[in-house]
Amino acid sequence: MAGAVALGFMIALEVAARRHGLPGPITNQAREVVFAPKSGGLLYASMALMMVVLTWRQRLVALGAAIGVDLVFLVVRWAFDIGTNGGHPFGNGALWVTLGCAVVAVTRRTGRERVLLLKGVGLALLLMAGRKTGDTWLFITSQTRPQVLDPYVAIADQALGNPSWVVGRIVTASGPLGFNLLDFVYGQLAVAAVVVALYQLRGVATEGRFPAHHLVRTFLVIGLLGPAFYMIYPVVGPLFAYGTGTEHWAAVSLWAEDMPPSVQWAVADLWPHTPPPITAPHSIPFDGITPRNCMPSLHTAWATAIFIHSRKGPRVLRYAGTFWLIATLAATLGFGYHYGADLLAGVVFTLTIEAALRAYDRGWDRSGVRLTAYGTTVFVALLLSYRFLPVELARHAWISGPLLLLVTASVVYGYVRTTALWEPRLTPARTPEPQPEPI
Repeated sequence: MAGAVALGFMIALEVAARRHGLPGPITNQAREVVFAPKSGGLLYASMALMMVVLTWRQRLVALGAAIGVDLVFLVVRWAFDIGTNGGHPFGNGALWVTLGCAVVAVTRRTGRERVLLLKGVGLALLLMAGRKTGDTWLFITSQTRPQVLDPYVAIADQALGNPSWVVGRIVTASGPLGFNLLDFVYGQLAVAAVVVALYQLRGVATEGRFPAHHLVRTFLVIGLLGPAFYMIYPVVGPLFAYGTGTEHWAAVSLWAEDMPPSVQWAVADLWPHTPPPITAPHSIPFDGITPRNCMPSLHTAWATAIFIHSRKGPRVLRYAGTFWLIATLAATLGFGYHYGADLLAGVVFTLTIEAALRAYDRGWDRSGVRLTAYGTTVFVALLLSYRFLPVELARHAWISGPLLLLVTASVVYGYVRTTALWEPRLTPARTPEPQPEPI
């Protein structure tokens, strides 16, 4: 059922993208069988996720085959002087091996072995397709939402002290080192998720089944539901609405995106030095290229999910999850991609989805329904307050700012408290009392 829904969703996006004159996610993914992939690291991370269902010997064979295919592609491109056109020179081999495992599952496996291998392949392909689906979603938002609501969020954000402006000045002052370090963390979020997922799924091959709940489920649901709010609440971010766009980072970035300048669409050149004045907001027109991908912040949502699922791992994994969350929050704000209000919505969004998935596994008991309903209510309340009460939030910042943080913290507290009750409790074995020896 999940595979059928995902396939139908991707076909719908393919049709929608074609109507706007661009290939959709299915076409873009199929091209990477031959052409240079956009993200070779993601393809290898997806293959690693698939390999949790294989034995160690099969994993080594699969990895060797992927590297061998990539070397063949590299030699062919070098011999015929074929460029990568901005893509990565590796990654095709990982996609070939993943598709090959699907063929093996259908033709050479039966019963539970076939189902297990197809599940592994399905997870890998969903993670690969998630990137393509996200790119298509972003393109559709830019084409179908000519008006953006940045002035509303920017005014409401003053209740939180304009965190994007504050962190933006810090990142700008850090120069190339600080920017590119955060940019690396920001761009490799999916790879970090795979590392946590590999730890959670480490026993699949020996147990012959997947655990009831793991990070990949949350990641995919966030990616499926999140972009729908981009259509409802289109926002481009302070870097674009109140700054010079990607040109701001062109001098320090090692991996600068090749995007047309958007400064002519900005309200004014204010970010990150001058907060916008508190005036009655209104929607503004923006170009047909920049994605409307701010509300809620899905990078914050995904980083929060990584943090949650790393809590049960070893110490190094917990430290890594904490670092990735902090660095991602710093990047989303410091790069000017998001307002502080987006981050609060992203945290509540993730905790609500995580609660709903775990409540579903438990049969929707009362505590799970209550937590999911409360998180949904807070999330909707945040969006409505940003849209209809931004001036009141900004003018009464000493009250509204702590209140926004408090309601977000209440969702965090509710999630921690409720899920702690769901965890199985181990009662220590009672040691027998010493008995007197008979005389």
